[in-house]
Amino acid sequence: MNTSFLRTKVLQEIQQVPEEKLAELYDLISSFRVSSIQSSTSTQLALMEFAGCWKDLPGETYTDFLDNISTRHQQAFSTRENRETSPGLRNF
Repeated sequence: MNTSFLRTKVLQEIQQVPEEKLAELYDLISSFRVSSIQSSTSTQLALMEFAGCWKDLPGETYTDFLDNISTRHQQAFSTRENRETSPGLRNF
């Protein structure tokens, strides 16, 4: 189902909700939106705290670190490519 269709269906359902239940429905819908925003914000804050952890690293150490990551990345994916093209492991 696409988003536009779902929105239309939700609005149709809302139109049929009894008046005495509208406040309860509003609270429910609002809680979905608020929890989504809070989750996104807390994830962003956690990432930002982590992002600065290398700011005091000397340049040479940081370069070595990046080279190490690049080497490990190449090794991991070269192994993966070999497994994906190996006929004995395709059904793995």
